[in-house]
Amino acid sequence: MSRTRVVVTGLGTTNPVGGDVASTWDALVNGRSGVRHIEADWAEEMPVKIAGVAAVEPTEVLERVKARRLDRAAQFAMVATMEAWADSGLAEVQDDLDGDRLGVAMASGIGGVITLLDNYDVLKEKGPRRVSPLAVPMLMPNASAANVSLYVGARAAVNTPVSACASGNEAISLAVDQIRLGRADIVVAGGTEAAIHPLNIAAFANMMALSKNPGDPTTVSRPWDTARDGFVLGEGAGVLVLESEEHARARGARIYAEVLGAGITADSHDIAQPDPLGRGGSRAILRALAESEIGPEQVFHVNAHATSTPQGDIAEGLMLHATLGSHVDQVVVTSTKSMTGHLLGGAGALEAVATVLALQNRVVPPTINLDDQDPQVELDIATKARDLPVGDIVALNNSFGFGGANVAVAFGSV
Repeated sequence: MSRTRVVVTGLGTTNPVGGDVASTWDALVNGRSGVRHIEADWAEEMPVKIAGVAAVEPTEVLERVKARRLDRAAQFAMVATMEAWADSGLAEVQDDLDGDRLGVAMASGIGGVITLLDNYDVLKEKGPRRVSPLAVPMLMPNASAANVSLYVGARAAVNTPVSACASGNEAISLAVDQIRLGRADIVVAGGTEAAIHPLNIAAFANMMALSKNPGDPTTVSRPWDTARDGFVLGEGAGVLVLESEEHARARGARIYAEVLGAGITADSHDIAQPDPLGRGGSRAILRALAESEIGPEQVFHVNAHATSTPQGDIAEGLMLHATLGSHVDQVVVTSTKSMTGHLLGGAGALEAVATVLALQNRVVPPTINLDDQDPQVELDIATKARDLPVGDIVALNNSFGFGGANVAVAFGSV
């Protein structure tokens, strides 16, 4: 594989704290949570009644007819893609692009689950003739990637990584590979999820994964805090436009950051619990550093996976100590999930957007609700916005998922 430099030229997102990049960054830097009570009637019967609900309904952005043909996850993917595509400047020259050199890697951990479950309810209550003829193209896991490809005119590989909560980060890694293998010049990469539904809430709650804290919703997601008891489910999408540096500079594109490398591993430990020593995640981070051809001393920021689960947060702390050594004391760590909740397959992509913005603005968003840091987690965690040093620095974005999936992506400042 070539050492082609891959850069970020466009960003887009819609999530619980903001309907676009600007509002999202403002909320993150100022520590505003997007977690709130679920307003649907069914929530009253649920063991968990809160979630990171999207700040802006996708139907307020998309054309009505188009929105009705998309599952909610694909709606989020399209909203974020539209912003990222415009932000990159490629929308203005789309007719001149070679679609054969344009790809998509759009991940989801679950896919069109709301369409699936809603149509099953229709089948049971009203019979087979009332099931939507659009159900299959709406519920299939690659629906988001396919619709994004139609929007941008992509005719290179259109992929849908599905690796639970590591999916969004894996999409970015796959996109980098496509460019370095010479299969594409541009790849629209990201992740999306829309799983706030009674079945999913009940299932996650019953496996003791969700927080059942009855307090103020904005204080429930508390990574690394001694009072953490599970994650908060969120929804939304994050999208990055990636290009070879040569292609980006040839068209005079603005460059946010460089994607230096990525590492992908598996724990082979448990279907839901992480390796308690974080060995699989450690190998992913080490591979990301090796592929990036950098040492630990160049890393100054980590956007951690840190979901607010008792075991996972400790394991990630062990990973960072194992991989960054004594330099870990110089690294500012944060978990934006404290504000957005956990977007599952969209988490890594949203956090990649946050990581890129942290490098560009030289500011690390805080981890909110960290009142009493777990003594087993010996990290420098930002509890208020913190400045990053000037010069060439590296930031890591970590994602870990059910099934033992681990992905770490290294971004470099420009």
